[in-house]
Amino acid sequence: MKKILLFCDPGIDDSVAIMYSLLDPEIELVGIVTSYGNLTMEQATANAAYLLQLAGKTDIPVIRGASKPVQEEAITIYPGIHGPDGLGPIEIPEEFQYQIYPFDTIRYLIEKYKDELIIVDTGRSTTLATVFILYPDQVKMVNSYYVMGGAFFVPGNATALAEANFYGDPTSSNFIVKTAHNLTITPLNATQKAILTQDIIDAVSKNKNNVFAPLMDPIFKYYYEFYKKSVPGIPGAPFHDLLTVMVVKNPSLVDYIHYDATVIESSEAKGMSYIDYRPTSKKGKTKIAVNLRYEEFVKEFNKVMLQE
Repeated sequence: MKKILLFCDPGIDDSVAIMYSLLDPEIELVGIVTSYGNLTMEQATANAAYLLQLAGKTDIPVIRGASKPVQEEAITIYPGIHGPDGLGPIEIPEEFQYQIYPFDTIRYLIEKYKDELIIVDTGRSTTLATVFILYPDQVKMVNSYYVMGGAFFVPGNATALAEANFYGDPTSSNFIVKTAHNLTITPLNATQKAILTQDIIDAVSKNKNNVFAPLMDPIFKYYYEFYKKSVPGIPGAPFHDLLTVMVVKNPSLVDYIHYDATVIESSEAKGMSYIDYRPTSKKGKTKIAVNLRYEEFVKEFNKVMLQE
């Protein structure tokens, strides 16, 4: 059983990652830490709590994280990609109420699970960097870290050079890639190939045993509309954060290179991630996913989302 503490900003792809985590019998989601990114921290928090309620998992703590990056800049949110409330056309009922746990719950969860705990960060790294600063002894107890971010030798999606998570707070991202032990990065190299298509979504939508089935088609269609405009000819929509959660249990879904990464914090290349790839450079300890085994990805997704 993989015990995951998920840092995220749901957002459609984060939301599907949460759904997958809740439905996979081999994953125990022990907490969700929400922050700004795809949308505001407040809306991300409501979305996470709503998904937990639908699954009957309101005992899982929801913890509010950062509301903005460490740089003094206005945040950019993406309603055109994720919808006005982050779940495509889905609206959370106005009367919806939920419990928020204090930030120190993160320390409690780390001390409770210690080396059984895996931290996955699929959003901006601001909150995770704060955890490293506040709890330096506890973060050493964690088994491993998985971060969705970066683009190595491929175009970015926030700028020509930078992926959105690393671009959103490059200072925090650089701090994490330099500090976290047993770190795996899933960059656009692999995640942009983690495409779900309409036929895959149709099958999930028909599964009456999946509590999230009614949400899948409307949020997918909304998400796919953006990608059809931004990536003409794409057969579906890439679910970056979903893949990051999936490789925790299924590392063989992707191929890796092992290098220490850097995230540029300023200049026109802000948010760009790079490694020293020269033949004489020293190999590093960080695992960086560079290729996706697509058929295995789809097979694993269907195994969890179509289960009876």
